[in-house]
Amino acid sequence: MGIFNKLKQKVRETVEETKTSIRETVDSLKYDRLKEGLKRTRQGISEKIGVAARQGRVLDDALLDELEEALLLADVGANMTIELSDSIRDRVRDEGLKDAGDLPRLLREEIERKLADSPSRENDRLYQLPEDQRPHVIMIVGVNGVGKTTTIGKLAHNYREAGYNVLIGAADTFRAAANEQLEVWAQRAGVDIVQQKQGADPAAVAYDTLQAAVSRNADVVLIDTAGRLHNKTNLMEELRKISRVMQKIRDYAPNEVFLVLDGTTGQNAVQQAKEFTNAVEISGLILTKLDGTAKGGVVISIANELKIPLRYIGVGEKIDDLQPFSLDAYVNALFAFDEEEEEA
Repeated sequence: MGIFNKLKQKVRETVEETKTSIRETVDSLKYDRLKEGLKRTRQGISEKIGVAARQGRVLDDALLDELEEALLLADVGANMTIELSDSIRDRVRDEGLKDAGDLPRLLREEIERKLADSPSRENDRLYQLPEDQRPHVIMIVGVNGVGKTTTIGKLAHNYREAGYNVLIGAADTFRAAANEQLEVWAQRAGVDIVQQKQGADPAAVAYDTLQAAVSRNADVVLIDTAGRLHNKTNLMEELRKISRVMQKIRDYAPNEVFLVLDGTTGQNAVQQAKEFTNAVEISGLILTKLDGTAKGGVVISIANELKIPLRYIGVGEKIDDLQPFSLDAYVNALFAFDEEEEEA
């Protein structure tokens, strides 16, 4: 190999090492944010099993009852709590375990085992899109107040950072100031937005947005939708109408329908998801406001009960605080009191 080729090879290796280092740094920062966001949930669980382990308590029925209470308070959900508790009780009996120090390990292993086949494993680590269907159309749905507008802004930012040309359609024309708020987030993300006056036909806005995206060779279209109460039939009909109208331009539209849920509402978020899936084909869930909630266990409940992938989670207010969901990272953050004890 000549000197020039050796130099080129060295440059390539250096570039790859730099890229790997950057990815590892970014992943570490994301994990730290997730860990901080789950702090209150983690504390609720560690107060029961972590303290019990340190105190050398016996692993008996009384302690397992306390574990059930902690899981319910973390909004793991009644069904999942019972399943986890029953499995742990069986293992304690079958393996002859007596030491409370085994409980954190048992709980972690049972959570990982029960969620191993969850559709939430199918998450979006990378913002990659199919080449044969451009623009890639994503409808964002959800009730008012769940963080839908901010989520759209964060998604737009992430796709733009991945190198895509993004266009937002402001089809929530019913809520006062919805357009203005979305426009602010579009500016933060550095992407264009298509909007009409308040009260305009949402389907017309979606149609114009997709038409503009085609003419501008956009890669991604994010369509905001109205977020009135999920039990109003006319809202669901409006969502179907938006899909039908966009299909006049691209017969595959929308490629995705993401339902945004508020993590602080716990089991109510699960119920909202069930209501929406009765009327709209949801391809992915986005769980917001996981920063600081004591109900972070709802992630386990959602992954267990709903047959829909949990795609993204919101762990803060910053524009880069929307993360692709990773079950492994979530479980690690949920049990990070082990790390905190080691650091202490």
